[in-house]
Amino acid sequence: MATELDAGWAIDWLRRCAAVIAGHRTELIELDRAIGDGDHGENLDRGFRAVTAKLDTDVPDTPGAAFKLAAMTLMSKVGGAAGPLYGTAFLRAATAAGDAPALDAPALAAALAAGRDGVVARGKAETGDKTMIDAWTPAVEAAAAAADRGATPAELLGEAATAAEAGAVATDPMVARKGRASYLGERSAGHRDPGAASSALILRAAAEAAAAVEPGGSPAGGPSA
Repeated sequence: MATELDAGWAIDWLRRCAAVIAGHRTELIELDRAIGDGDHGENLDRGFRAVTAKLDTDVPDTPGAAFKLAAMTLMSKVGGAAGPLYGTAFLRAATAAGDAPALDAPALAAALAAGRDGVVARGKAETGDKTMIDAWTPAVEAAAAAADRGATPAELLGEAATAAEAGAVATDPMVARKGRASYLGERSAGHRDPGAASSALILRAAAEAAAAVEPGGSPAGGPSA
């Protein structure tokens, strides 16, 4: 297994994000329609399509550059709360990654933590508020634990994704305290937070891209649909 992930992995991750968001677009729309504006799936789909279009003409040479490209594109192309939140997450991750040509497990954990902290700073949410933070914080904690015990990048991202998926499911019974869903009060319980759901999809895409990496650090295959 690769001990570092380079720009090839980051680019593959972003392309996988576009594929998985497109595949779950309707599901995310329905989740958001229940407790929000109903545009989460459409906005993210448009945003990640724009990211892949940008990657067709501008190929980043480091993971940090790939994250910055995603951040700038999402913030300019995605409406609602998703653009600024995901854009900030990728921008903070880019800053954490810096100009490093590849990221090892501790650097990946740090990038995920920086991304989560960016979302917290932008959205002013915390764990239990029924937002994407309920997926991101378990992922960050799982990543840190994996890095501490010497896990590979693929193992770290796999565990982070699994924790994010569990965190998203855990939003089902919560009463929203932030965002448009909070206007519903108790009626927001019984519905999964769409941002937590999309966060879990995006982090699973990162893990799948890492699992496809050959020992040299570049993707062994293309993104899955």
